[in-house]
Amino acid sequence: MHHEHHFQLPRSYPLLIVISGPSGVGKDTVIQRMKERGFPFHFVVTATTRPKRPDEVHERDYIFVSKEEFARMIEADELLEYAIVYGDYKGIPKSQVRQALASGKDVILRIDVQGAETIRKLAPEALLIFLTTESEEELVRRLERRKTETPEELKLRIATARKELQRLQAFDYVVINREFQLDDTVNCICAIINAEHHRVKPRRVSL
Repeated sequence: MHHEHHFQLPRSYPLLIVISGPSGVGKDTVIQRMKERGFPFHFVVTATTRPKRPDEVHERDYIFVSKEEFARMIEADELLEYAIVYGDYKGIPKSQVRQALASGKDVILRIDVQGAETIRKLAPEALLIFLTTESEEELVRRLERRKTETPEELKLRIATARKELQRLQAFDYVVINREFQLDDTVNCICAIINAEHHRVKPRRVSL
């Protein structure tokens, strides 16, 4: 006798993907490249109180708000996570993330290491990817090359980056962003996301 076994394939749910890592590792460049390559992800647009630069577009690069508006957003609990970054506020609007996940899209957040750990507490099923360099020396070298900071600011950034490297264990995956290998980095991140969609026990993000 032939018995038919009906088995249910696990459903795939949209992922909340956090791309983080120490300052100077090239998170923005990686995200920029992912956008250029047209992946079907929702890239979260961060709210910030810093002034808009001439080449930036409101609601594409950032959601530019006043300090008053930002304070209101904090009060109204409209932000998943927020931080003061060198004197200005940056935050992740909750409704944007919820809407994107509800539409079935994978959602990509780019935040600092501390923020990533906050997201982990709020959404234990988030997928946390740590972007880094081959070595600590390489990271310091990249930070020194930037030339946009005073020596004091640079010291602070290097100290912060060294601390951030020690938070690796809080993440699910680590990806090395090698110099001049941007597409390899992006391919690696996409491979991780793809693999995560094939888990037998899928991640189900609820926010």
